[in-house]
Amino acid sequence: MDKAEWRYLVTKTDTEHLVPLASQAVAILEELHALTGQRRYVFPGRDPHKPMSDAAINAALRRMGYDTKTEITGHGFRAMARTILHQDLGIAPEVIEHQLAHRVPDALGKAYNRTKFIKERRSMMQRWADYLDNLKAGKKPAGNIKSKAVESSS
Repeated sequence: MDKAEWRYLVTKTDTEHLVPLASQAVAILEELHALTGQRRYVFPGRDPHKPMSDAAINAALRRMGYDTKTEITGHGFRAMARTILHQDLGIAPEVIEHQLAHRVPDALGKAYNRTKFIKERRSMMQRWADYLDNLKAGKKPAGNIKSKAVESSS
């Protein structure tokens, strides 16, 4: 947690992916550590030696009363975030696509473009967490809001 990063293997592409963690995410993970610190997974499945399944998020949404066929799915949160990050927060699409571990089309080709946008993604993740905090507090976040954490580090 010292680096505020999560690294994992993207199974579709068999490549390592880095997720910069917002300060809010780090705080949540540190809090959860008391419950799951001795285990391999923060969110284990029914078998504690395996992570929770993809279907677990949709099952949780259904238990909360959402229809996962017509209203929202776990994967739908990615699409929602992608839209809000670009339209409301003004994040460049290629930065968002890198964060979502999508292949980004590039006229020069992958051999010449090794950009990972780590600095931009770190800022984006903090802005996203701040945006969600504002929604939770009942505030209407303004477009292109600056992050509290980014402002304090400037």
